[in-house]
Order: sequence, then structure tokens, then C-alpha cells
Amino acid sequence: MTPDEAIKRAERGELLPVWLLSGEERLLRDQALAAITKAALDGAAIPDFNLDKFSAGDTPVDKILGATRTVPMMAKRRVIIVRGLERWDSASSGEGGEEDTGKALPPLDRLAEYAKAPVDSTCMVLVAQKLDGRRKLVALAKKSGFLVDCATVDSHKLPGWIRARAKALGHAIDDDVSQLIAEIAGPDLSYLADVVERLSLYVGIAKPITEDAVSVCVTRVKMADTWNLVDAASTKDLGKVLALFADVYDPRDRGLPLVGAIAWSLRQLLKLDAALRDGAGLDDAARRAGIYPAFKARDLAKKLKAFRPRELERWLVIVQETDVALKSSRRSADAILEEMFTRLCRK
Repeated sequence: MTPDEAIKRAERGELLPVWLLSGEERLLRDQALAAITKAALDGAAIPDFNLDKFSAGDTPVDKILGATRTVPMMAKRRVIIVRGLERWDSASSGEGGEEDTGKALPPLDRLAEYAKAPVDSTCMVLVAQKLDGRRKLVALAKKSGFLVDCATVDSHKLPGWIRARAKALGHAIDDDVSQLIAEIAGPDLSYLADVVERLSLYVGIAKPITEDAVSVCVTRVKMADTWNLVDAASTKDLGKVLALFADVYDPRDRGLPLVGAIAWSLRQLLKLDAALRDGAGLDDAARRAGIYPAFKARDLAKKLKAFRPRELERWLVIVQETDVALKSSRRSADAILEEMFTRLCRK
């Protein structure tokens, strides 16, 4: 099930005796864990008396399993939280590892055996960043329906997540602005949640989150500077491009927000170009591309004239390759970015 489904089930009081929260997105794990814990301890006179927290590898699995048999104190359930299960994701690692005699089961298999016949008055929540899908515990969790998939959110779903977060805080946000935030802030939901919170505080109660607010709160790179770079590169003026780049580049972030902003700008142009090629008028094309207000669409339409056929697609590939290089290469960010602009200006 998804984290949202797990949260809704918990809020309805449909609690399972065992939950496995597995995936690399920490915010989703934390949200699901908080909802399950809150629902399981609802009505407890003293919640802390019925909550045990353990870390895999630091606590013997026997102690954890022993805690599940403790009777709840003035409550319907006890909650057992075990974090860091990936530390046990090896048959030969740490406490409880399988011995040469084959008599002792690995900790994860011990937990799988418990999950087959759990204690009704205990809600056990197992938390892992990543587990081998071939493990008995994972296979059982999938089959029995207690696996909560907290994987990293796909990049194309991030703008929707940002819009939902902004709406929950009482703010309107245009599609293109949410896409801009996704491009420059990256896929980490914890960081994105912090970004939206900062934007909320900056714009004020019930005010819309705008492109200008993003420029102030998220990165010092203003979209006007980004468009100046795109315009200069479209004329193949490498000297002007490098001069503009030197003015806006912040070595502290390796230029990643700048690259994200350029990628967003190119996608804006591509969406408008596709709509115009499809025969739409400028106003209709702007609506399809999610570009507002009208003067902005007219400005982008003028910029399109500087590009040859298929050149925007080639640029977007170059920018995406640069993003990967900045995140994975040992080369200096300055050299990687200068190479990107050289490739963009190549005739």
C-alpha cells in the first residue's frame, strides 16, 4: 500500500498488528509512522507507558519480541517501533545472524515468523530505508498486505505533491511555479516540505506562492537572470553567456538550482512550441502550456524564433546530462557548467 493509504487506514482505526514501512523517502516513512502511532495509542491514559522504540542491531531481536508480549497499561494496544531494519539485511551480520549450525534464524526471519502469528494487543511498526525484496519478511509483507512502500516520489509527480502541500497551507500556486520548485529544489520531500513552508511564511496568510517568491526564498538565481542566459545562448554569444554565468553562479550549491531553473525554462518553451505547432492560437497555446499571464506567453513566443527545429530538445538533453554530472562527477562544478554553456552555444 502507499503511505497515503496507510495513513487513511490508521485514521479510520483499521490498524494492523504489524506494519513494514520500507523505502528511501524519509518524510513518507515518518508521516506514516506518526499516523499509525497516534491511532494505535488513541485513548491511552499515558501513551508513553505503551510505546517502545528500538534500533535494529543495537537491541537483540529476542528483547524486541519479548516486548510484544507486554500487556498494555490502561490502553487497548502497545506500540513497538523498530527502526533501521536494513542493518539486519544480511544473514551473517550482527546479532542474531544465522550460525554455522543453522539452528538460529536471522533477525529478519524471526520477525517474519512473529508476523505470521502476532500478538493482538501489540502494534509493531518495522521501519527500513531499503530491504532485499527476496527476504521472507518482505515477501510476507507483500502477500499479507502490511508493506507500506515509501519509495522516492517520481519526478513527474513532484509538482502535484508541491501543489497539494501549498493548498494544505492555504496557498494557491500555478502549475509552472510548482514545476519550477521541483526543478530547482530536487526530489527530497523533506527539503521540499521545508521549501514550501518557507514560501508560505514569506508570502503571508492566504497569499499565492509566486515565481518572485521562489527567487527570493529558494535560490538567489532570479528567473530574469535565467532567461538572460537562455537568450544569450540562443544567439551563440558564449562570451556574454559566461559573463552572465559568472554573475549569478553560487559555488555553494554547485549551480544545481541554476541548472534546474534553465531546465524549467526550456520545458516552458517546449510546451508552448508543441501547442503552437499543433495549430493552437497563442492564447490557447499558453493555456495548454500553463503559461500565465498573456504577456508572458507573447514574450516566450518571441524567444522561440531564435531556435532552430529540434534545438530545444537537444538543449534539454545537454542540461539533463549536466545535472547528472554535477551530482555524480568529481570534476569541478565550474568546469561542468562551462562545458554545458559551450555545448549550448555550439552552432
